[in-house]
Amino acid sequence: MAEMGSKGVTAGKIASNVQKKLTRAQEKVLQKLGKADETKDEQFEQCVQNFNKQLTEGTRLQKDLRTYLASVKAMHEASKKLNECLQEVYEPDWPGRDEANKIAENNDLLWMDYHQKLVDQALLTMDTYLGQFPDIKSRIAKRGRKLVDYDSARHHYESLQTAKKKDEAKIAKAEEELIKAQKVFEEMNVDLQEELPSLWNSRVGFYVNTFQSIAGLEENFHKEMSKLNQNLNDVLVGLEKQHGSNTFTVKAQPSDNAPAKGNKSPSPPDGSPAATPEIRVNHEPEPAGGATPGATLPKSPSQLRKGPPVPPPPKHTPSKEVKQEQILSLFEDTFVPEISVTTPSQSSLPAVVVETFPATVNGTVEGGSGAGRLDLPPGFMFKVQAQHDYTATDTDELQLKAGDVVLVIPFQNPEEQDEGWLMGVKESDWNQHKELEKCRGVFPENFTERVP
Repeated sequence: MAEMGSKGVTAGKIASNVQKKLTRAQEKVLQKLGKADETKDEQFEQCVQNFNKQLTEGTRLQKDLRTYLASVKAMHEASKKLNECLQEVYEPDWPGRDEANKIAENNDLLWMDYHQKLVDQALLTMDTYLGQFPDIKSRIAKRGRKLVDYDSARHHYESLQTAKKKDEAKIAKAEEELIKAQKVFEEMNVDLQEELPSLWNSRVGFYVNTFQSIAGLEENFHKEMSKLNQNLNDVLVGLEKQHGSNTFTVKAQPSDNAPAKGNKSPSPPDGSPAATPEIRVNHEPEPAGGATPGATLPKSPSQLRKGPPVPPPPKHTPSKEVKQEQILSLFEDTFVPEISVTTPSQSSLPAVVVETFPATVNGTVEGGSGAGRLDLPPGFMFKVQAQHDYTATDTDELQLKAGDVVLVIPFQNPEEQDEGWLMGVKESDWNQHKELEKCRGVFPENFTERVP
């Protein structure tokens, strides 16, 4: 009997709920059609709008905070990997190895502490803040249903009162249902009317507390990390001092238009747009007078000094009207046949004899007769004259003064020739010693000018 009674109660409750849903649906249809009035509360509706906005903003803040924490964790992992790499390459006999390892451990602990405090003081607070919204949202929805029940009960009571044939018993029951529905609705309405504005105003304090916590934690984190970084820098400075002769210099990359073939890349004279300053890894200014004593200097002068003043612009190619005497002066004592110069109006082109300098391809001579002359070094190609002083930066380079004449010869190994560099011997040294092995050297072509 008890089981049957329980089933009866359950069935009755289900039927009652179904009836309520049908009544509410009918009431909403009538309200939409304008056949039944609807109780309005503009102040409460504004509170609901504020609530929805606050929920949206809080949800977004929670999402972005989780993204921030994920980024902190990723940075922690990246920093840890980087420090592990430093520990692996830091050789046991280098000074400061133990200090570097200790700094790496403290770095790892600092990241872990920062992440955990963000979770405790920001994320958990954020979760607690948002945790109250689902219950309030459910109560707002329930209040809406109870308002429909109240309106429905009110309309039913009013219709019975205005009926031509009044049924006092039905009117009394309808009045009882109306009072009951009104009481339930007003109880929920009063609670939410007080709670929603308070929740809306609490957002200010929550935002202030959350972002102050994040800002404070981040500030302390960076202060402590700065100390660790300074300690690591001090360790590395000590390592650099012990191995000062092995300072690493970053060299400028060659341009796409003229890629360098080797380590040498002559520096254009000072003031040229193409001049590239040296980049030093340790961020310390270069000592006056050039490289650090004892340091191994790279062969490329472009990385060690600024060039001389800008050379004069190149000479233009002589026009057809150039005089025969000028042409003869270019060839000194070389035999030159008669030059026939014609005007543009003549049918035949001018037969101008032009001296051909021997060309080099990868350091080999094409043409030229200097190789067979006893007063010139073997493989002689042409002469150049230094237009500016050039200070040699390596033992295989020529020291030039403005006005020095250099006899250009090919490289013994064409693969060793770098773009913009020539091999040669100063004419004065050759005339005095006739020893090519001791006198020859490389020099930047753009510091010189070809001469007859």
